[in-house]
Amino acid sequence: QVQLVESGGGLVQAGGSLKLSCAASGRSFSSYTMGWFRQAPGKEREFVATIRGRAGGTYYADSVKGRFTIFRDNAQNTVSLQMNNLKPEDTAVYYCAAGTAYYSSNYRYTSPSVYDYWGQGTQVTVSS
Repeated sequence: QVQLVESGGGLVQAGGSLKLSCAASGRSFSSYTMGWFRQAPGKEREFVATIRGRAGGTYYADSVKGRFTIFRDNAQNTVSLQMNNLKPEDTAVYYCAAGTAYYSSNYRYTSPSVYDYWGQGTQVTVSS
């Protein structure tokens, strides 16, 4: 069983920055693919970014590419999402997720269904 706990959400003005962090329990963290998703009111959960296990390869949604950076610290069992140049449309609850299965394609990790564990979410609100 893996537990994920997100932190770092809050209220920020458009153009500002926030850093989200996710702390994971468990001894196999370095082998998990980690992802960030978000869900705005009335919308489906949306892929944001993913990072592979030991190799650390990353993949981003087009809507955040160039503004958000996902990175991990396997020694600390954490994955983070640095969000810069935030826009009102980035407002959502952000979720951290861990996937244990291996897929050769990064695109597979854009689907919530391939992740086995989820955090409780943290609210990000961007005011205009």
